[in-house]
Amino acid sequence: LSIFSLPGSAGSQPMRKFSCVHLSTRQLNIRNLVSYEKQQVPVNATMFITTKGIKICVNSNQKWVQTAMKKIDQKRAIK
Repeated sequence: LSIFSLPGSAGSQPMRKFSCVHLSTRQLNIRNLVSYEKQQVPVNATMFITTKGIKICVNSNQKWVQTAMKKIDQKRAIK
């Protein structure tokens, strides 16, 4: 798992502060996830943020990732 800091911006598009380069292959416990961000560059990935603020990058195409994103969206809708 590697997350790199990317300073500056490209054109008028602000660049993300963190970008997924290496993806975790482990399935995460959905109860420990509070947020997520999707990214396409440099790799197609979803970055989950845990209750402790840890950012973990995973492959967006896995079924459990889709389920986790739906659960987080449902929690957000309730609040």
